[in-house]
Amino acid sequence: MHFLNLKDLSKGQITELIQKAKKLKEENQYSEKLKGKFLGLIFEKASTRTRISFEVAMAQLGGIASFFPINDLQLGRGEPLEDTARVISSMTNAIVLRTLEHETIERFSAFSSVPVINGLSDLSHPCQILADLLTFDENNGEIEGQKVAWIGDYNNVCYSYAEASRLMGFELHVASPKEFWPSKETRNKLSVTFTEEIDKALSNSSLVTTDVWVSMGKEKEKDEREKSFKEFKVTPKIMDLAKKDAIFLHCLPAIRGQEISPDMLEDERSRVWSQARNRLFVQKSLLLHLLKD
Repeated sequence: MHFLNLKDLSKGQITELIQKAKKLKEENQYSEKLKGKFLGLIFEKASTRTRISFEVAMAQLGGIASFFPINDLQLGRGEPLEDTARVISSMTNAIVLRTLEHETIERFSAFSSVPVINGLSDLSHPCQILADLLTFDENNGEIEGQKVAWIGDYNNVCYSYAEASRLMGFELHVASPKEFWPSKETRNKLSVTFTEEIDKALSNSSLVTTDVWVSMGKEKEKDEREKSFKEFKVTPKIMDLAKKDAIFLHCLPAIRGQEISPDMLEDERSRVWSQARNRLFVQKSLLLHLLKD
């Protein structure tokens, strides 16, 4: 079983993963549940939270993780992706891929004999959403029936939120400049409401979240994006438009003064630091699901 997108899991499986992650967090103990297991991490993009959380997760579960930058592999010298997938999967128990293009993960997983986990691609970031769901559950309980507001670029993280909204039964409202909305055909397939009015997206929302305006791979559009998104910034004042008990999340890294005000991460409604730490516990839960249970 691979974990390339959230839709690879059912609602019941996601709920079970979140509850297991909560238990692992409460216990916060070393175990040997994955003793003898080996996790390989192959990354084309820079990473802080994804790499560290998977490495620490494996160590705390008694397993071993090794990080393989692309340029340290023969893959960086032109070895076919399919050959690399066959060889590495023959020696490991699972592989985390962080790639520029989602197609790379799909091709790799097609030739891998062990579970492949999406550590981020240009399409989606499912591991991040598991941490967000855990963080919401800890603060406001079940997310089913709730309203979530995404402010800013419809990027890979937002795509995974769209998948989560269908699976977990919550409303997703995206406030973004119209020129950055996905195509009409794509929008018709999504259970998402798009708007250019931030107040409409935030009204009655239990969760407000955002991400950088310029994602990795979009650097050439930096000036255009900063100009277009300048009104789509989350501030404490903007948060007042949401529910009183609404929480704020950001997958990080954050650029203060752009998608958020300089003081937003320290606002009393921000749960960003626990959200980041929760990557560890959902990763542990996911690894147990894929490798042991």
